[in-house]
Amino acid sequence: MRLRRFLIALVLACGFAAPASAERVKDLGDFAGIRSNQLVGYGIVVGLNGTGDDNLEYTIQSMRSAIARFGVVIPPGVKASLKNAAAVMVTADLPPFAKPGQKIDVTVSAIGKAKSLRGGNLLLTPLVGADGEVYAMSQGSLAVGGLGVEGQDGSKVTVNVPSTGRIPQGASVERMVDTPFATSPSLVLNLREADFTTTQRVADAINKTLGGGTASPIDAVSIEVTAPMQADQRISLVSIIENIEVQPAAPAARVVVNSRTGTVVIGANVRVSPAAVSHGSMVVKVTENPQVSQPGPFSRGQTAVTPDSGIEVEQGGAHMFLFNPGVALDDIVNSVNALGATPSDLVAILEALKQAGALKAELIVI
Repeated sequence: MRLRRFLIALVLACGFAAPASAERVKDLGDFAGIRSNQLVGYGIVVGLNGTGDDNLEYTIQSMRSAIARFGVVIPPGVKASLKNAAAVMVTADLPPFAKPGQKIDVTVSAIGKAKSLRGGNLLLTPLVGADGEVYAMSQGSLAVGGLGVEGQDGSKVTVNVPSTGRIPQGASVERMVDTPFATSPSLVLNLREADFTTTQRVADAINKTLGGGTASPIDAVSIEVTAPMQADQRISLVSIIENIEVQPAAPAARVVVNSRTGTVVIGANVRVSPAAVSHGSMVVKVTENPQVSQPGPFSRGQTAVTPDSGIEVEQGGAHMFLFNPGVALDDIVNSVNALGATPSDLVAILEALKQAGALKAELIVI
């Protein structure tokens, strides 16, 4: 009976016409526990064309351990030179619900003196999670997009980064990651941006589609959704919720200023209270024109240099304009552009408006 109700709700949700500016719930947030997990491992890349680690001690130790498993023992007194091998770190992202036997991509990065991993082959490397358990095994040939060439006279050309490569489908999943999705009594939807209004609207939309009491907001980010224990019904429920369209709340009024590049981004909801702004500039020029004084003939005098300094002050026209109550973004931009203000001038004007209490927005300087 519950499954039938969910299927009927799914049909109704698909036929519901939402406003054009609405967004799907799946674009606003994610369900707790459904996420990827980072994996990392230490391995050896072999088959390089003389661009490896050479005589790094930890690379030599790693190779000794690797070949010892095949019954080959390097005598203690032999100093190995591994120009065709490199120690690397292998990283990968394990997708949610990944099953044993599935393939994932891996990234291989040199950690020693290796100049390039082009043409290399990664030996079998276990990939572990934060808990120290092995979740995947990686091995395969590297695809390197970078290129490095060096001449005997010291000249060299490097394109991109040849010390990093990827192995598409280069790791096989060996273990699943436990997730509370199928066992928790309820599901929690976490919005990507905290907003009380959007959280309430999402909860109201879910209750309108699936019935009152299905969803309840917890805070500005999380919404708890009552879910059935059967896996198929729970998947149907999530499918319905993800495709519900909601009108998110308007973002807070913000002005973001990058003081290093002079970039200024003004949000659409920024308003300015009545304020008068004056903008002008003063240029001071100091010039030196020394005068040379020559002594008269046969006067036994010496040549003298008389300094002659000139100071010139140019006062630019001081512009003043008035912001009327409730001025919007277009008016602010047009008024500032009319002054011919540079990005640094605009930053100074916005900071002064904020200090005067006329700028009704959060000023963020990065």
